[in-house]
Parts: sequence; structure tokens; C-alpha cells
Amino acid sequence: MSVLPQPLRTLWLNAEEELQVINQIVLPHKIQVETLKTTEEVFWAIKNMLVRGAPLIGATAAYGIWLAAKAAPAADWKNSLAQADAYLRDSRPTAVNLFICLDRMKTTWEQANNLAEAQSACRQEADAIVEEDIEICFQIGQHGLKIIEEIAARKNGEPVQILTHCNAGMMGCIRWGTISSPIYQALAKGIKLHVWVDETRPRNQGSKLTAWEFDQHGVPHSLIVDNAGGHLMQHQAVDMVLVGTDRTTRQGDVANKIGTYLKALAAKDNNIPFYVALPSTTIDWEIMDGLKEIPIEERDAEEVRFVDGLTPSGAYEKVRICPENTPARNYGFDVTPARLVTGLITERGYCSASQEGLEALFPEYKS
Repeated sequence: MSVLPQPLRTLWLNAEEELQVINQIVLPHKIQVETLKTTEEVFWAIKNMLVRGAPLIGATAAYGIWLAAKAAPAADWKNSLAQADAYLRDSRPTAVNLFICLDRMKTTWEQANNLAEAQSACRQEADAIVEEDIEICFQIGQHGLKIIEEIAARKNGEPVQILTHCNAGMMGCIRWGTISSPIYQALAKGIKLHVWVDETRPRNQGSKLTAWEFDQHGVPHSLIVDNAGGHLMQHQAVDMVLVGTDRTTRQGDVANKIGTYLKALAAKDNNIPFYVALPSTTIDWEIMDGLKEIPIEERDAEEVRFVDGLTPSGAYEKVRICPENTPARNYGFDVTPARLVTGLITERGYCSASQEGLEALFPEYKS
């Protein structure tokens, strides 16, 4: 992505060691870099989806703890960091990466003997989280590529048709992305493919982010309204559905952007494989039943009642699309039961959406 100031990364430290991110609120209409200098600014960026996507949220929060360490008073630094930790945990409820990364950072600073040691250790741990995510996404791409290759071999030169929902691309991670990594690697190998990109209401991460990423990378794609996916499946225009996840249970239930469950139902009805690109950092090993145990974020109703975009004159405007007094509910996620998931693509390989499948790849978490 040559349009970005730091090639193929969504989060970085500049020469002054300031945390910088791409403002995803204004994409695709502007490429705007924001500098986050305080823990409060990190919280705002996560809460208001200036940064979004489970891996990127977690990494940003990790640097939020580092920023808190840099600003902490020498006399009471542990209490200051404990407050910052609790504060950042309230920024978003569903993506488990946030809590996993904050747990890692907490372990790091609690083991420090003094503030200077905590500052150095927090910086190193946040850097490690970033580099690990890049490698995880690359490996997901390697394993997902095999699935695309198998489909391509049956297509006799016709493009592999992939349906996505929301954005689990690079903009939700640091580099590569989860669902986009297999696509980018397949494209690099010369495999013909085409992606159906759901707009993904209400925030339109598909039309704003996924379509933008694919345009930048030269991925053949078409934007569709959210409810067109079932029609395309009925008419054999989809070979596979590939989505991301914000939290997955030990038994393979998947929480993802609202509407994912409906795509899974349509895929099941039409015998189309439904895959989830799954970084192990999004597995919540503490819970089993996604419908009962995964907290579902309900966001501001204004995201449903209004849309924003560019006018023909080039102005960026927000407009209401419903009667003035119409109330709205804005559920951010839904849960797709494991029985509807064909398989999980992780950095360690492919497995069934089940406790047995996940524990076979990650034996260290066997109960």
C-alpha cells in the first residue's frame, strides 16, 4: 500500500517515538495519520473506532499502557498503571484481543522493579505483540492459500469467487490481515479470484475499508449490499465464504460483525463452505457457549440512523436516512454457532470448529 506513510502497517512509532495510526473513520476519502500521545487518546481512538479490528485494538491498547508508563509518577507508578489498565478495558467489550494484550502488559509491568524498568519492558512487550500479529497473519495466509488453491484446481481456470463480510483485512490488524492474507498470497501466486465485498452496515467497513484495501492491492472485487450474499449463493456465484472473528469460544462458536450469522445460514443452505480466519489471539479459552457467554456490544443508535460519505461536489457529509423520531438499536456483533462453520484457519493450520479441533492445534490449552 504505497499510499500509506509506513508501507503495509497500520500502527507504528515515528522518529520521535510517538504512536501513530491511520484514522479509519475518514477512510476511504482521506488518508489521515493521527498521533496518539496519551492513554486517554488511545481509549478514544479504540472506543470511537478510529482504530478497529480485534488484533489492532489489542496492539493499540498495549501501547496505551506504555504511554501510561511514560507518564506515570515515580512515587505511585504501579497504581497509575493499574488505573490505566482498568480504563482501557472499558473501551470495547467484545474483541478478546483487547483483554489478552492488556493481560500481557499487566504481567509485564507487575514484574518490573521500578518505573524505568516498567517503561522499557512495556515498550518491548508492545513491540512484540505487533511483530507476533504480523507473523500470525502471514501464517494464516499460508494455510488459507491451500484452501483457495484446492478450489482453483476444480475451477478449470475460472476465478475463485469469495464472499467476505465486514473488514478483517490489514486495517483490522497490523499487516496482511486475516481474511485478506490468503487472498493476497493467492493473488501473488497468480491464482484467479474475485471477491464479493459486503458493504457491512451500519458502519460500512466493507465498502469503506475492505474495498479500499482491495483496490490498493489490485484484488478483483465487487461491492454488494449486505443482503445480496444469499442471492449470489443460490446462483452458484460463491465458492467460499471467508470471514474474521473478534472472539471465538473453546468449542468454536464465532463472534463477528453483525450479519455474519445470516451469511453462515445462507452458506449452509447452499452447501457452500464457510471459513473463519482465526488468529489464536482471538480465542477465548475461558468460555464455551458463545450465545450465552460472549458480550455483544450495542453501539450508538446514530450509527444506524445516519450515513456519511462524499457528495458529488466533494464535500464530506453526514445525512439521516430515517424519520427524525425513529428509534434504532445498534448491535455490533452476532454469534455464529460452531455447527455452521466449515472450518477455522489459524496460524498453526486448519481445524474443525470444535473443542477437539482447536485443542489439537493448541494442546497447551487442553482442559
